[in-house]
Amino acid sequence: MSLNINSLTTIGWEPFFQQQLDENEWENTTPHRVLAVHRGQLILSNGESEFPFTLSGKMITSDRLAQSTVGDWLLLSNEDQKFVRQLNRKSLFKRKAAGSANVHQLVAANVNTLFIVTSCNDEFSSARLERYLAVAHDAEVEPVVVLTKADLCDTVSDYVSQVRALDDLLMVETVNALDPCSLDPLKAWCKSGQTIALMGSSGVGKSTIANGLGAPEQKTGDIREDDKKGRHTTTHRSLLPLKSGAILVDTPGMRELQLTDCEEGVSSVFSDIEEIAENCRFNDCKHNEEPGCAVHLAIENGEIDQRRLESYRKLMAEQFRNSATLAQRRQKDKELSKFYSKTLKESHKLKGMT
Repeated sequence: MSLNINSLTTIGWEPFFQQQLDENEWENTTPHRVLAVHRGQLILSNGESEFPFTLSGKMITSDRLAQSTVGDWLLLSNEDQKFVRQLNRKSLFKRKAAGSANVHQLVAANVNTLFIVTSCNDEFSSARLERYLAVAHDAEVEPVVVLTKADLCDTVSDYVSQVRALDDLLMVETVNALDPCSLDPLKAWCKSGQTIALMGSSGVGKSTIANGLGAPEQKTGDIREDDKKGRHTTTHRSLLPLKSGAILVDTPGMRELQLTDCEEGVSSVFSDIEEIAENCRFNDCKHNEEPGCAVHLAIENGEIDQRRLESYRKLMAEQFRNSATLAQRRQKDKELSKFYSKTLKESHKLKGMT
């Protein structure tokens, strides 16, 4: 390889990727990272220079999960700069694309840490955090919840408590994005060679955080006072180098993060409910007040709250709906119909016995 390994390290190169190359590839190809994706074109970097690369040939595929996205690593031939192959990913963030079709939209690949950014105001939502946490766990990426606008809130500890209630082992940092010193705790994750993604709604302070961590200056905007929601500032995903040597993925504010193929992620976020559910009388218990439901008993005893159960149901149903084929959904609907019919008949029998 003609490039110094240190050049690749500055854009996130790790042993995980190095181990995928054979001797021939080390001699005849060079790894390049995808910095940005535009229509029909990628922006690539080898750690020393950046250039546009037109999608063509075997790079164009109908398999959306195989398409190149921000953060991917590609091997290009040293001889003619042609695409050779894409390296296996360490992690992948994805969501359901807008519309009714079950189509994946890739968000970012090969991320080490996810900063989930939310504000200490009316924008805060435990249900939304659970959604982002499910995506992080599914990608096997470490999540860190970042609470912004702490300087404008007198009850920051209440917001921290709400986050801890989701998982007492979660990393939570409170920051005033306008005070660079308050961002110092986040720098522990921004070490050289690491890739960090910023996700959250518009206006919560993602671009301001990126600026404070040393990324090239990003545009920032004010929030609307009527609903505490932000004006859209970042308009596309891209990799931004930080002064620490880390790489930051700044994503546009997501008005909707529809889950798809995320069952393991949802299960991880709601592991407390799934552990309790193992004690339900029926294996196919839907936790809808069936007799012997351990989950409803836990709600009555205050071990879990009703909101959390409803969020679990919603996310599980959503990820199944967005992941399943039409045939699978029809079969599932048929099974649910039979289950509800059976439950109704058993209920009528019990009433007749009393």
